[in-house]
Amino acid sequence: MAALNPGKPTEPRSKRLSIQVVTWNVASAAPPLDLSDLLQLNKDNLNLDMYVIGLQEMNCGIMSLLSDTAFEDPWSSFFMDVLSPLSFVKVSSVRMQGLLLLFFAKHHHLPFVQILSTKSTPTGLFGYWGNKGGVNICMKLYGYYISIINCHLPPHMANNDQRLEHFDRILEMQNFEEQDIPNILDHDLILWFGDMNFRIEDFGLHFVRESIKNRCYSDLWEKDQLSIAKRHDPLLRQFQEGPLLFPPTYKFDKNSNNYDTSEKKRKPAWTDRILWRLKRQPQANPNQRLPVPHFCLSLRSYVSHMMYCISDHKPVTSTFDLELKPLVSVPPITLMPEGLWTMENDMLISYSLTPDFLSSPWDWIGLYKVGLRHINDYVSYVWVGDNQVSFSNGLIQIQPSSFLAEDPLSEAQPHI
Repeated sequence: MAALNPGKPTEPRSKRLSIQVVTWNVASAAPPLDLSDLLQLNKDNLNLDMYVIGLQEMNCGIMSLLSDTAFEDPWSSFFMDVLSPLSFVKVSSVRMQGLLLLFFAKHHHLPFVQILSTKSTPTGLFGYWGNKGGVNICMKLYGYYISIINCHLPPHMANNDQRLEHFDRILEMQNFEEQDIPNILDHDLILWFGDMNFRIEDFGLHFVRESIKNRCYSDLWEKDQLSIAKRHDPLLRQFQEGPLLFPPTYKFDKNSNNYDTSEKKRKPAWTDRILWRLKRQPQANPNQRLPVPHFCLSLRSYVSHMMYCISDHKPVTSTFDLELKPLVSVPPITLMPEGLWTMENDMLISYSLTPDFLSSPWDWIGLYKVGLRHINDYVSYVWVGDNQVSFSNGLIQIQPSSFLAEDPLSEAQPHI
């Protein structure tokens, strides 16, 4: 109604968005029966707005990949089944072999989420194989540029230099020049997570296990390869991380909470990490009272979830509060309320656009049931260009001749 009855412009109010970030190397396992703890569904007062979920080592055998191409993969379906009754919609996803990245948001945020790009960066086999690498979703959220990256870096203690090279390569490949998107280092927020495979140097297996048993993590932090790299690499130092107050998340015997008892007896390590980087850093000056930043991120929790035993890794989650002053406060498209449609000939769809909305020949309007799970969950759709009957004073009217059942996303990449 505010869009239909513009009055005196008002300053957009600050918003606080709660975001749950999940990273888990699932070691080709199927989803367990219950993920309530992982998704924080057992916390009544959490009020999450968005989920960012990154999985590594999903089952990527030939038959599995063929099945997942034709249908939703089991993990995506599981998360949608759990989250859609809570008003979350899968807005975007990207997969590269065993890597999967999912982004969910609550319904009322959808008009202010614009997916700009999804990208896969393989780094395995000299950059040609996607068993290692990163997948990225680039978006605008309330007018701010945000990139989320899920990665799987090379394993083994001796490959630390290679891990750092792959980290740099993934970052360098996130260029969007042809799409008129700023360089990723100019984005307001980068969330970077995954199985980074960094290990604990110098200390022997017995010392590491005893330190974990006694919850004496401080000595282990000093020898953590990622912590060491951040002390020497200026770019990596720009990425922040919460305190590692949980036990190393790798390597466990499957279906147990016991660290590796195989012949190899791999040394435990914090391989699974969640990092973030803000473009706009609030300046800390105790003698000067500054206004609240327009865009700031605070970490509420950074934990592992030991109860999940389907993999040799334990999942890790972070809960963030993102406080921002919206740069976009009016939806780019406003649909006008309609009465009851009794016949197809009665259908008249009216909507208005903001002046900066870039229309496209591929614009379409989808008809969805209440409780949609994802953007492809429409019942039917119509092309705007083929059914437009009037356009005046920013108001567009569409009279569908008939709704279609095919997939518009298979024909082009339209505006929605």
